[in-house]
Parts: sequence; C-alpha cells; structure tokens
Amino acid sequence: MKTRRFLSVFLTIVLTMSLWVAPSASAAGTEDPVLPVDPDILAKAALLVDAETGSIAYAKNEHQELYPASLTKIMTALLVLEAVDAGTLSMDQEITASQTAFDGLSPDGSSAGIKAGEVMTVENLLYCMMVVSANEACQILAEAVSGSVSAFVTEMNTEAARLGCENTHFVNPHGYHDPQHYTSAWDMYLITKAAMEYEAFMTIADTAHVVIPATNMSKERDYWTTNHLLSTWRVIGYRNSEAHGIKTGSTDDAGHCLVSSAQRGSLHYISVILGADRVEENGVGNIRSFSETTRMFNYGFDNFTYKNIIEAKEPIQEVPVSLSEVDRVVVSAAEDKEVLIFNGLEPEHLERKVTLFHETVEAPVTAGQKLGVMELSYDGTVYATVDLLAMHDVEASKMLVFWRDTQEFLAKTSVRVTGIVILALILLLLVWKLLFSRRRYRYGRSVGRGRSSNYRGRRKF
Repeated sequence: MKTRRFLSVFLTIVLTMSLWVAPSASAAGTEDPVLPVDPDILAKAALLVDAETGSIAYAKNEHQELYPASLTKIMTALLVLEAVDAGTLSMDQEITASQTAFDGLSPDGSSAGIKAGEVMTVENLLYCMMVVSANEACQILAEAVSGSVSAFVTEMNTEAARLGCENTHFVNPHGYHDPQHYTSAWDMYLITKAAMEYEAFMTIADTAHVVIPATNMSKERDYWTTNHLLSTWRVIGYRNSEAHGIKTGSTDDAGHCLVSSAQRGSLHYISVILGADRVEENGVGNIRSFSETTRMFNYGFDNFTYKNIIEAKEPIQEVPVSLSEVDRVVVSAAEDKEVLIFNGLEPEHLERKVTLFHETVEAPVTAGQKLGVMELSYDGTVYATVDLLAMHDVEASKMLVFWRDTQEFLAKTSVRVTGIVILALILLLLVWKLLFSRRRYRYGRSVGRGRSSNYRGRRKF
C-alpha cells in the first residue's frame, strides 16, 4: 500500500511539473502557425487524401453529387477483383463475350474493339477496361461476375453503401452518362482506397502501355493509357514521374475527371478531381484534370509532413478517485500518434480536449484501464483521437466500499418500504402493549391483589 501511495504522489508531482513547464515553453515564443495558401483547384470538386492515415490535405466540394464518367470503372474493377479473391473467378479464366454484353452501348463510347464471341481472359479484360477504358469489357466482366449487367449494377450500389458512400448511385458498370448515375469526390476516394488494397489493381491501373495477346477473333492489340500523367504517347506536358495510376473519365456532362495517386519520399497521396475543363492557354490546349492534379500533388508535398503529436505514456491529467485512500489517478495517452499536418504546425499548437467517461472514477482502478479519450485539433480540424489510460493501480478501501454498499442498500426502495413497515409494526406493538397494560391495571390482577391482601375471611365461632 505504501509503495502505491508513493507511486501515486510521484506521478502527481511529475504531472504538475509538466503542466507548469508547458505554458512557459509556449510563452517563450512558439508563434502562431502560418496556414498554407489555398491552391484553389480549378474543378467542380477536388480531394487530396493521405493514403496512409486518411488525413485530408485539400478538399473542395468533396461531398457534392457529380457525374463520374469512366471513373465508374474503378468500382467495376473492385467487384471483379473481389470475385477473384473469393474464388468465383480467376485472372487467367477465359470469358466468351456474349451478344447481350453489348446491349445499350453507345457506338461513340470508349472501346477496345472486342466482338461478341471473342474469348479473352479476365486479366486482359481488366487491362482493356482500365488502360484503354473499354466499355464493352465492363459489361463482359459484369456478366461473368453476376450473371447479368443489371444484377452487377445492384452489387455496385450495395458495395458503395458498404464502403460508406452516401452520395453515390450507379446505373451502369462503365460510366456512360445517365442523370441518375452520380458520385462524389469523397465517395470515389473510398472506392479507390478499397480497390488499391488489391495488388493487381495498382499493377493494371499504373500501366502506361499494354499488349493484349491475339484472340480467336483478333490479332495482337497494342494499347496506350488514357492517363496522360503516366504517358507522353498522345500528348506532352502532363507527364508526372511521381504519379501512379489510376483512372480517367470524360463526358460532355461530367467534364474531365481523374483519380490518381502519387508518392514523394514518405508521403503518399490519393487524389480525385471531378468536373475539370479543357481550356486554351496561349494557343495550347490544357486538360485541367491532369494539370490541376499535378498542382494539387505539389501542394500536398510542399506543405505537409508527418509529425508525432502525442507520445504513449505521456501524462495528461489527474482523475479524482472515490472509495480509496488515494484520491487521484494520473491518465496518459495510450499510444503514439503520428499524423499528417501542415508545415509550421507544431504539437504545442494543438488544442487538447479531454473527455472523461466519469468525473470521478470508483476504485479499484487497474493500470491500463481506459478512463476517457482526448481529441487533438487545430482551427476546427481534428488530427487525432487517443484513448486515456490509468498509469497505475489504485486499490479500494474495504471500509469505504462497505460504507458505500451499506448506503446503497439502505437507499433501495424495497429496503426503505420494509423498514417503514417494520417500524410501523413496532409502533403498533408498543401502542397495543401500552393500552393492554392500562386495562389490566384497571380491571385485572392489580384489583384482585388488593382485595386478596385486605380480606381475612369470616371468623368462625
């Protein structure tokens, strides 16, 4: 017990000293951080998310419902790879394109020239779909996965809901325009993040050039990606060596769309742009889905870094304890938290909001017991939430626990009612006994004893 008391007092002193020193360090001159300049990405919606932590580096209209065009094919690829992972398909499985797989396809849509009756592997169909954006490949794969295109579309919407997409509705597997076919930048990020968990997805999505082997109805095909960040074959000026994948999309209604990813050093971003324009600048065409994606990547790389904003076992505050001779327990952060924050923002700038489960915790308390959470934020942005754990044991006092239990027992309604009833019975018994005793005194033995003591009987002569 003495050891625990000493430990508690020691930790309290350490915590008090740390809380006293911290303001001094802050007052010594940590200036307010300078926020990075808003890049004002030129698109209807844009999103830049750290691929490792999910922290948002930039967002513009990220939840607005917009048309995705061929970005839809990311969801189609995800469902195909899930089927492969489940064993219902295999990458080298040969699929024969049915006539129904071409129903409803527009003649001016993206195509790889696949024909009804042509046999192609699942893997090569995925390359046709993701690299050259072939619409017919989507419907051939949709039938292979679900039996029909309509059934596959139902699965697309079910999967979107499962991933947490709240502003998405699909009506086809390829993204050809339909007023009821829409998504948001945030939802496209959620779908892309799920697809990126499959190694095959990134291998295919990051392919600049692919050769599709000859089939029963076609000679060898040679295709280049529609993603100009990966290739300079069609146009120049967009190539970005830091970019990897993922998918383009474009229709008159959707504008130019692009989902991409990029890495520089330890930083890894996923980007989404919806509704960008193609403009003429100095007599040269500029497809802003590509140029703005690169500008957004540079904004993320130049202005953000990973920092450890809280350390495990760092004392945070004391929590009052009842039912113990030790009246307080120190709580600390459960783990280190390394997050993506903008340059110039230091851990001491962050607001720490502590939420305890109970204002006073009852003993016994066990070291490591979760007693609350702490939120670290700046300017309305929450960077991390960490559990707060007791740093040491606190034993309960048997006497205090007994007194608490006694009070709780006596406070029960049933006990109170029973006590009142017993008390009433005792009072009634006392009243009855008092009344009965008086009656006996007046009319009972007391009178008889008086007569007996004074009567001597008649003398006989």
